[in-house]
Order: sequence, then structure tokens, then C-alpha cells
Amino acid sequence: MSKIFYLMGKSSSGKDTIFKELKGLRTLVPYTTRPIRAGEAEGVEYYFTDEAGFQKLLASGKVIEQREYHTFHGVWRYFTVDDGQFVPEGKQDYIMIGTLEAYQSMQKYFGAEKVLPVLIELDDGLRLQRALDRERQQECPRYEEMCRRFLADSEDFAEEKLREAGIGKRFQNDDLERCLAEIRAYIQEHQEN
Repeated sequence: MSKIFYLMGKSSSGKDTIFKELKGLRTLVPYTTRPIRAGEAEGVEYYFTDEAGFQKLLASGKVIEQREYHTFHGVWRYFTVDDGQFVPEGKQDYIMIGTLEAYQSMQKYFGAEKVLPVLIELDDGLRLQRALDRERQQECPRYEEMCRRFLADSEDFAEEKLREAGIGKRFQNDDLERCLAEIRAYIQEHQEN
């Protein structure tokens, strides 16, 4: 039986770096209507689409979960599609990045035994510095949106929400190599032989 190891955490906690380092797991790529950032590639971090593309997938009944954010630049949607990327009864395990809310929707859709949480945490001061450094590298920095996301994380990952979602194990990303080793051990422990 295939499993999805679902990476989540506040913005700029290192999810993308960890995601790229976890070799041997097939990636599940979510969708978004937000503009592509410098350094991103279609089908790697996201499948990029527009509102019409989202509405077409929604009408087809393939959208598993979706979130919309009213940003300083308009509505941006992030969503997961049952597009055949995940084969629940296969032998391959997968990795995916998303929000706590999306993780809960995926668990509900595929079953808790198939979708396992990997919560990444990092000190808020370090996260804010990383977010600022990343935004400065963009052709058109969106500082307002960076600040909105940073502040929204406190609510999105509130302790009561983590408890309700059954998140117990957490991975501190203050030392990348140690964090990766702990995540790899967790994945190995939960993989079927």
C-alpha cells in the first residue's frame, strides 16, 4: 500500500529544501493560480494554471481540496487534484508539500493510514529573515504578501489546530542535516517492507 509523507510547516521553514533532499520518494505536485516565482519550474513545485483552469478541474470533480488567499495581488488558489499522480494501492511511496488544512483534506480523501504528517518547525526570527532574503531575489518583490503569509502562519499552525489534526511528531529545522536524518528515519519506520 502506497503512502504519502505530507510535508508542512510555516512559510520559510525549509520545506522546499527538505523536499528536494528527500530522494527515493515520488513527488506529488499540487496546483496553483499564483504567478511562478524566480527559480520555480512548471510541474516541479506546482502546476501553474489560471482561474479558468481551476474552474475546469473543479467542474470535472477532480479537485480534492483547495484554498484561496486574498492577497495584495488578487486571489491566489492552491489546490490538489486527483489526476492520477498518486496510486493508493501501488508499492511506491510519495512526498508532498502543503498546509495543515490540505493535509487534513488529503487524509480524509485517501485515509489516515495513507497520508502521514511531517511537520517542519523553525524559529520565527530565522523564518522571517529567510522569507525576506528570498523575496529580495524576486524580479518584482511582493513584501506585502510575504508579511501577510508570515502573520497568517500563526493562526494556520496554532497549537490547538495541530492537536486537532493529531500532529505529534515535529522536526526542528535549525540544523538541516540532523533534521533530514530524523525525517528519513521517520519515513523508513513507516514504510512497508
